[in-house]
Amino acid sequence: MNLQHQFSLKEHNTFGIPAKAEAFIAVTSKEELKEALSHPDYPDPFILGGGSNMLLKKDIDGLVVHVALKGIELVKETEEEVWVQVAAGENWHQFVMYCVEHGYGGVENLALIPGNTGTAPVQNIGAYGVELKDVFYECTAIDRKNLEERSFSLAECNFGYRESVFKNELKDRFVITSVTFKLTKANHKLHTEYGAIQETLEAKGIENPGIADIADAVIAIRSSKLPDPKELGNSGSFFKNPIISREQFENLQEKFPQMPHYPVSETSVKVPAGWLIEQAGFKGKRFGDAGVHKNQALVLVNYGNATGAEIWELALHVKEQVQQQFGITIDPEVNIIE
Repeated sequence: MNLQHQFSLKEHNTFGIPAKAEAFIAVTSKEELKEALSHPDYPDPFILGGGSNMLLKKDIDGLVVHVALKGIELVKETEEEVWVQVAAGENWHQFVMYCVEHGYGGVENLALIPGNTGTAPVQNIGAYGVELKDVFYECTAIDRKNLEERSFSLAECNFGYRESVFKNELKDRFVITSVTFKLTKANHKLHTEYGAIQETLEAKGIENPGIADIADAVIAIRSSKLPDPKELGNSGSFFKNPIISREQFENLQEKFPQMPHYPVSETSVKVPAGWLIEQAGFKGKRFGDAGVHKNQALVLVNYGNATGAEIWELALHVKEQVQQQFGITIDPEVNIIE
């Protein structure tokens, strides 16, 4: 294996934190992955995907294994549906564009989400009314304990809001090597009711949108709100949107009548964390080289030389102020590497 030592991870995390790995290797096959997982000198390697959903607070001791498996394969199809298997190292947005180009529906609302496909099920990524679980069929993974391969069905993944079995019961146990999606070839079920999608389509004069129109609208909306990590370090949404009881929401609504919300069940609602952070006065604020983005308060940014610890300090400050003002706890969506 081609191990590299004292390897800079700055180009491998979207925050652009200049942390280092004691040792680093990129694996491009399951065999290389198994070899890296069983390296005699590094018994517990750190698994790295696209680096889009983590905040590095320090250098990483030991071995970092970058999963760079590639490939997209059509495994099954009917007149109306298609099953597509995607290797873990494929860029998520490029996969979405692949689906749009081939007329496969289901993931168009998830365009421009940063990161790689292999880590998408861990977070159950979602945007604009669609979550990964809505199109997920199964994934394959390697057990770090015995190097055996296993498949996980939709039910076995135990998906929740930005949650999965891989974040909870099986945290750090499996390395996902591929994900299979069940998509539509015809009679696509389009989701235009969330966010500004409908408004964007109307502004373009589109009355009967297709999946490409939805993807274009999502890309336009995200591009207007979210900074490009290549230009300004960030990990997209830093906090999860909190879910609170309907009773708590109704009490808050008396004081904050403009508070936006989305029903989750008869007894609970989801409140946009970005709105809470903006109301707490953080939108566009900068603290040294760490800051809150000017267009979307849900995004914390690195203006150039912020450390992971400085960004985390800002995150804790934001969380504390939101708690004080609204009595709502907002939790990070990003994985904190300490």
